[in-house]
Amino acid sequence: MAAIQIFNTSRPFPTTKPKPLFFLCYSSFSSSPSDESPSEPNPLIPSVVSILTQLRSKSRWGYLRTLYPSGFTPNDFSQISLQIKNNPHLVLRFFQWTQNKNNSLCAHNLLSYSTIIHILARSRLKSQAYSLIGDAIWVWEPLEVFETLVKTYRQCGSAPFVFNYLIKACLESKKIDPAIQIVRMILSRGISPGLSTCNSLIRCVMQRQGAYAGYEIYREVFGLDGRVLDDNAKRVVRTSPNVQTFNELMLGFYQDGAVEMVKEIWDQMADFSCCPDVYSYCILMETYCEDETMSKAEELWEEMRAKGVEPDAVAYNTMIGGFCKVGKMEMAEEFFKQMGLSGIESTNATCEQLVRGYCKIGKIDSAILVYKDMLRKNFRAESLTVEELIRGLCDENRVLEALEVMRAAMVDYGFCPREKSYEFLIRGLCEQGKLEEALKLQAQMVGKGFKPNSEIYGAFISGYMKEGNMEVAELLRNEMLDTELCGMGINNQ
Repeated sequence: MAAIQIFNTSRPFPTTKPKPLFFLCYSSFSSSPSDESPSEPNPLIPSVVSILTQLRSKSRWGYLRTLYPSGFTPNDFSQISLQIKNNPHLVLRFFQWTQNKNNSLCAHNLLSYSTIIHILARSRLKSQAYSLIGDAIWVWEPLEVFETLVKTYRQCGSAPFVFNYLIKACLESKKIDPAIQIVRMILSRGISPGLSTCNSLIRCVMQRQGAYAGYEIYREVFGLDGRVLDDNAKRVVRTSPNVQTFNELMLGFYQDGAVEMVKEIWDQMADFSCCPDVYSYCILMETYCEDETMSKAEELWEEMRAKGVEPDAVAYNTMIGGFCKVGKMEMAEEFFKQMGLSGIESTNATCEQLVRGYCKIGKIDSAILVYKDMLRKNFRAESLTVEELIRGLCDENRVLEALEVMRAAMVDYGFCPREKSYEFLIRGLCEQGKLEEALKLQAQMVGKGFKPNSEIYGAFISGYMKEGNMEVAELLRNEMLDTELCGMGINNQ
């Protein structure tokens, strides 16, 4: 393909300075006309243009259909569209008319698609151009679309950001490798993708290929590897990363567990005179909270406030969660209080962290109060939060309360108990001699797909022994042994 050959970066760079992308685009189309271009003027073109521009919208389409019942070739469509390119909305309506499902009037190809994409893009009709690019890369390979966009660039009077739309459409369609190839090809000609496009590329690569792969792309697209195009070329002038770039990198490394790189990326922001925003602070504070180094998180919080960066709900939740995790509920309560005084509404995450924090230090009544406040606000607790509450209540021998919490959560918002929740409740019921209730719960547990384990058997054995029913206890002990042997693949016969 012509464009692929033009931009092939795998071969050695030429000894002469390469021409910039816009020069290639403007010269290639005129010097190498499309194979479909007619040698002589087509009288159909001015006739259709006249009808489109002079007749009213209600009558032009029926008139065109009468005159040209066989429709138009893709080249006809392209030439007509170029004649009316200063009226992009009319071009789009013409395109849509030729695509009528009942009677298609043009078998559009890459040439006609590229023409209308350029026309829409140059007129800043971003969503329409983006939609058509998405349609194009669904039918053709992204590199084929790129090639044709390059070839038609000059005649359509387009702008470089059309390639941003193509790259973003590739990312949206999970076509990561073609997006990377297109970025490298335009970079090799001294054109840098838009900043938001670069950030989207980094994010997608990190999500699909890992944080370090995204970091390599970051260094490449922003020219941080020190490479030049060739011996005679100047260093490519590229866009500088912004705070969103660094946030994407920090978040990616945090999610991949490479927390040491989070701090390294944070330090790199200063090299670009880039000021962190509240989200930047949240990511680094979260790494400290995860590591349970709350003193560093507090220092960062104070730095954030000193620099005039106002905390949001995420920032407060980060600190509250960190203090709850280490059991410092007084500090968590203090931040919760500050959150309210700042006029920031607590979220589902705020309440869940407080519930788990209170359960952690055994303040079950406080946990219950927060949990009830959650329900009043129509928040839904995660399974882990309800499980911690059930465990805390069972540890205080408040098993019936715990059972009520579980049943109400199942009814109110479809809570699905996990195996551990059943274990806590059955053990608590057995310890209190409520074996009938425990048996009913065990039957429910089996109905949910959980098999009795050694914890469940042990709870029932202990309960029946307390009742003095040694016979049932012995039967359960033998059954448990048989179950464990079967699980090991041993026949106990």
